[in-house]
Amino acid sequence: MKYYFKIPVQMNSINKTIRFPINVIEDVENSIKGTNCTFSAFVIEAVKSAVNFIKEN
Repeated sequence: MKYYFKIPVQMNSINKTIRFPINVIEDVENSIKGTNCTFSAFVIEAVKSAVNFIKEN
């Protein structure tokens, strides 16, 4: 089963504090460079994709 990750647009949210390894932050920032996507929106979409994958497997 294939999952396609789509870079989302900013949405309403609640703040949560979470720590990321520096290299992960750099990878995400490079991935969203030149888009209308925030770091948080990218991470939210990635987590949603992971949760959906877990639910279906």
